[in-house]
Amino acid sequence: MHETKAEAPTEPILQFFGYMHLPPHLQEVSKHFHDMATVIMALPRSAERTVALRKLLESKDAAVRAAL
Repeated sequence: MHETKAEAPTEPILQFFGYMHLPPHLQEVSKHFHDMATVIMALPRSAERTVALRKLLESKDAAVRAAL
């Protein structure tokens, strides 16, 4: 799945999984988390899905910082 402007997030947290604004070497790291967020969004809406997205975002942030 490719990130596009036409895709409207159905959860506000999804905006933080964008990666096209990053330099190419960080896009490579961040894209995997974007893709996993898409997989998680296919799960039924629940408190656990929200927690999964929040923890995935925390992991993405750490991974991108590690790649700096």
